[in-house]
Parts: sequence; C-alpha cells; structure tokens
Amino acid sequence: MFLGIFLAVLAYWSKTVEILIAPVIAVVKSTPVASFIILCLIWIPSRNLSVFISFLMVLPVIYTNILEGIQQTDSKILEMAKVFQVNPGRKIRYIYVSQVLPYFLSACRLSLGMCWKAGVAAEVIGVSSGSIGEKLYNAKIYLNIPDLFAWTIVIIVISFVFEICVAFFQKGKPLV
Repeated sequence: MFLGIFLAVLAYWSKTVEILIAPVIAVVKSTPVASFIILCLIWIPSRNLSVFISFLMVLPVIYTNILEGIQQTDSKILEMAKVFQVNPGRKIRYIYVSQVLPYFLSACRLSLGMCWKAGVAAEVIGVSSGSIGEKLYNAKIYLNIPDLFAWTIVIIVISFVFEICVAFFQKGKPLV
C-alpha cells in the first residue's frame, strides 16, 4: 500500500516516472496470478510467497486509484489555495488527502478480496506448510470435499470480516 501511494505521488509529480511505471503496472495487471506464483517460486521460498504475490496483486490497484484521485483533484480548489498562499503541508492535508480518500478507500476494499484470493492461490501452488492453502491442497489430493468446502468458507469469512473493517473505517459504521 505504501509503495503504491509513493509511486502514485511520484508519478503525479513527474510525467517521466509515470511513463516509466505504466508498462510495469500494465504487465502486473495482465499477467495471470498462477504465472507469477510459478515464476516467483524460483526465487522466493514458499513460506514467503503468498505475501509477495498479494503485494504484487494489490500494488497496481492502489497505484492506479491513488494516481487517479490525485489527478482528479479539483483544479479550482488548488487555484484557490495558490491565491491564498496555503502552505504545502496544509494543501496536502486538507485538499489532496480529502480528494484522494474516496479513491484510496475504494482501492483498499477492492484489494482485500484480491489479496486473499492471490495469497491463498500462492499457498496452494507453493504448498506452504501450515497454511490454509496447504489445507486446500490436501483436501484436493485426498478428495476430502467437506474439508475443501470448510476451508473455502473460512477464507470467505475472513475476507468478509476484513472488508467489514475497511467499510467501518470508511463510513464509521459496519457494512452489515
């Protein structure tokens, strides 16, 4: 999340950075998760794989949404801040943050589901010991359908709880 925000701010300040980052973000967005998982297994131990894959899936979403939010900041408000000589710290805090916050919260909610799915997929393919992905893999290997459904429900519930938490911070009240 922090890298996505940092890169978006950097890209906003420098068109060159935006042009350089665009193909990387496009590749990450369009490459299948399974391909990344298999490629990354070469360099990353399976116990750390799910974190890195989740990072890769979330980065483009955060970057794109934050950059769009900054670019969509109302130019009239920025012009007013310039006329009244608002210092940069206040401009960031009161103008940019308030304008970008809906984009950021939307990116967080979208990223949560993707993060869980990608992370578990990495655990299944990488067979990380002691992980939910390993439990799913074993359920598949041994044709243990009740375990497969049970672990799938666990993943859905955990993802839903995290989404409720983000919704709470977004609106000050739970989603349900």
